[in-house]
Amino acid sequence: MTLPSAHVHGVGVDPADGLVHLASHDGLFRFEPSGPVRVGPVIDLMGFSIAGPDHFYASGHPGPGTDLPDPVGLIESRDGGATWTPLSREGESDFHALDGSSAGVVGFDGALRASTDGREWTSLEPPVRPYSLAVSADARTIVVTSESGPARSTDAGRTWAQVPQAPLLVLVDFVQGGSGGSEVVGVTPDGVVAVSEDAGATWRDRGRIEGSVQAISGTRTDDGELQVVVVDGETILRSTDGGRSFSPLPG
Repeated sequence: MTLPSAHVHGVGVDPADGLVHLASHDGLFRFEPSGPVRVGPVIDLMGFSIAGPDHFYASGHPGPGTDLPDPVGLIESRDGGATWTPLSREGESDFHALDGSSAGVVGFDGALRASTDGREWTSLEPPVRPYSLAVSADARTIVVTSESGPARSTDAGRTWAQVPQAPLLVLVDFVQGGSGGSEVVGVTPDGVVAVSEDAGATWRDRGRIEGSVQAISGTRTDDGELQVVVVDGETILRSTDGGRSFSPLPG
């Protein structure tokens, strides 16, 4: 399926409808069986996270005719992206890396910051400069990627350690759904898809894709299968066998 925008900054599956949502330079798109449908106002979504059913966080810049500050700071939608409400750091933060859940939000805008309510923020000091990040459902475990490899915190960012023998991951995402909440999916610069079953402490290669990956997400389907969705710059690819093989959406 052809992408509706050449610049993609995030992808995820909304638990409310099970549909893939794409965050791009040209706004948010929901991928229905008939194809992509624009959702909500035009916002250059530099950071994007699905925190729960119809509950999204984002950051970036307002598009033409959109009445939001520039940069928008942290914005929130409770209606699946139809409308957005500024929460904090309006005119200050453009979070290029962003992830969150009902327990909290972590974002990187040149500095790594964490918030339990999306309004008041605490500065964190990881041992690397983050490129992307993933946060567990309870917001206690944070995994960040960097040029020198991933690092992780298991105490909400108070202390950190680099992950020995981990692949050089570029993008990561905690898997939504399932009972454990400790699965993380990631991808390397050369397209190797890896999975961690212990919240990013150890990793195992699963499969490989061609092309440069722009975004990744992981979810557990209703039948318990690990679904991995990646955007490779030209299309959306989906795996329903835990990242071993991929096919273009709708699959």
